[in-house]
Amino acid sequence: MKQMSRDFRLLAAGQGLSWLGNGFQTVALAVAILLAGGGAGDLGLVMAASVVAMLCGTLFGGVWADRMQPQRVMVLSDVVRAVAATGIALVFGTGHYSLPLVMAFAAISAGAGAFFGPAFTSLKPMLVPVDRRQSANATLSLLQTTCAVIGPALGGLVVARFGATTGFAVNAFSFAVSTVTALLIRARVTRPPRQGMLRELSAGWLEIRRRDWLLVGVLAATVYHIANGVVLVLIQVLAIERLGGASAAGLVAAAEGLGGVVGAAVGMRFKPRRLLRAGWLTLMLMPVWVLVYVWPGVLTAVAAGAVVGYAGLAFFSVAWETALQDHIPHDRLARVASWDMLTSFLAMPLGNALAGPLAAAFGYDPVLVVCAIVLLGASVTPLAVAGSRRLTRSTVETAAAPEPATASV
Repeated sequence: MKQMSRDFRLLAAGQGLSWLGNGFQTVALAVAILLAGGGAGDLGLVMAASVVAMLCGTLFGGVWADRMQPQRVMVLSDVVRAVAATGIALVFGTGHYSLPLVMAFAAISAGAGAFFGPAFTSLKPMLVPVDRRQSANATLSLLQTTCAVIGPALGGLVVARFGATTGFAVNAFSFAVSTVTALLIRARVTRPPRQGMLRELSAGWLEIRRRDWLLVGVLAATVYHIANGVVLVLIQVLAIERLGGASAAGLVAAAEGLGGVVGAAVGMRFKPRRLLRAGWLTLMLMPVWVLVYVWPGVLTAVAAGAVVGYAGLAFFSVAWETALQDHIPHDRLARVASWDMLTSFLAMPLGNALAGPLAAAFGYDPVLVVCAIVLLGASVTPLAVAGSRRLTRSTVETAAAPEPATASV
C-alpha cells in the first residue's frame, strides 16, 4: 500500500507539471506564429496536423500500451514530445520560421501523445487499490482541471515577458520531468503473449461490443461530441459579440475551470454504488450551460451555467473512468480507452467544422437550442440500457482487473 501511494504521487506530480507545460505551449504557439508573420490559417494548419496525427496514432497506442508496461510507453512518448517542443523552440528562437517544419513537429508531438493517453489510462488502476480508484480518478481530474486554468494564465505572463520561445522551453522541460517520474514508478503488471496488430485492435472493439453499457456509452459520446464541437465554436463568438469581449471570454473560461474543480471534488466525496448511473445523470447539467447563452444571455448567468455544467461533466468523467477500470480486463483496458478516445477525436472536429455553416443558415440561438437538446438526449439515452442503470462499483479485485505485482522490477 505504501509503495502504491508513492507511485501514484509520482504519477500525479509528473502529470501535473506536464499539464501546466501544455498550457504554456498553447499560448506560445499562437503568439509565435503571429509574430513570425503567419496568421489564423497557419495556426489552423498546425492544429489540423496535430489532430490528424492523433487520429492516426490512437488505436496503435492502445495496442502497445496493452503489450508493454504502460509507463514505458509513457516514457517514450514524453521523450519524443520533449524533443518536438525543443524543435519548435529552435525554429522560432533562431528566427527561421517554417510552417511545414512547425507542422511536422506538432504532428510528431501529437502522435506521441496518442500513445501516451491509452498508456496513462492503463497505468492508473495499477497504482491504487480497487476501493480507491474513484478517489484517484477524481484527484487526477482535479489536478488536470486546475492546471488547465493556471497553465495558460501563467503561460501568457511568461510569454509576454520573455517571449514565445521560453513557453516552448517550459513545455519541453515539463515533459522531461514527466519522463523521470514515470521511470521511477515501480508498479508492474504481467502481459499476455502478443498477437497480430489487427487481431489485437479488434479485441479492443469486441470488449466494447459485448457490454451494452459501454457500447451505448461510446456511441452516445460520439453524438455528444459532435454537438459539443458546434457549441464550443459558437460560444466563443457569442462571448466576444454579446457578453463583453475578451474579458468576458476569460471569465467564462475561469468559470468552466471552477466547475471542473467542483465536479472533481464531489467525485472524491460522493461514492454511490451505481456510480455510472449517477454520472449520466450529472452529465444532464451540461445543456443548462448551453441554454443560458440563449436565455437570459447575460454574463453572470452564463458564468453560473458554466460552473454547473462543467461540474456535471467532471463528475461524469470520474464515473466513466472508474467504470472502465472496474469492468474491463486490464490487459485490454488501453485498447478500449483508445477506441473511446478515437470517437471523441473524430466527432469534435466534425462539430467544429459544422458550426459556421449551421450558424449562417439558422442563426446562433436556434443552433444552440438544438445542440442543447442533442446533449440532453446523449446523456439520457444510455440510461435506457439496463447495464448503464445497474452497473455497480467493484469492491474487490476481480478477473476484470487483475492485481498487479507492485514491487517487481
